[in-house]
Amino acid sequence: MAERAQYEELLQQFSAFGAVKRELGRVLPAECPGGSVAVLTLLGRYGDMRMSKLSELLAVDMSVTSRHAAHLAEQGWIDRSPDPADKRSRILRLTAPGRAQLEALFERTTELLADRLSDWSDEEVAQLTRLMARLRTSFDDHRALPPRLPPPHTLEPTTRTPATT
Repeated sequence: MAERAQYEELLQQFSAFGAVKRELGRVLPAECPGGSVAVLTLLGRYGDMRMSKLSELLAVDMSVTSRHAAHLAEQGWIDRSPDPADKRSRILRLTAPGRAQLEALFERTTELLADRLSDWSDEEVAQLTRLMARLRTSFDDHRALPPRLPPPHTLEPTTRTPATT
């Protein structure tokens, strides 16, 4: 297991990663904010799905998912149709313009990543991808479990600023 200092450094890097996410967000068109990109990406990867499944994949409340879906439907990028198995639920699917928008978004972000990581080897990019996927899986595996934090009175005081994004 890693030393406490390593986890503290990792938290600092997570905070710094916020700058990377913000720069990636700057290449997105104004009519397609980050939440919309996440929805389009998931529909592009997994295909048609119920709003409840999308909400689960996004790890957000159903009301947040509903707002994203409404925005995307207004743009004409997704279609919301009644679920034949449960008319109260909706099935979301990408439209042709939605697929084109997703492709354009991938092109923009891929170009930015290729530019910023141009001095990285293919193996370094592959290693980062594997490690980020593994990190995400570690958190997904524990999403349903309560966090295992020590009781508040046992935490050591610190002068460090918590990592935020």
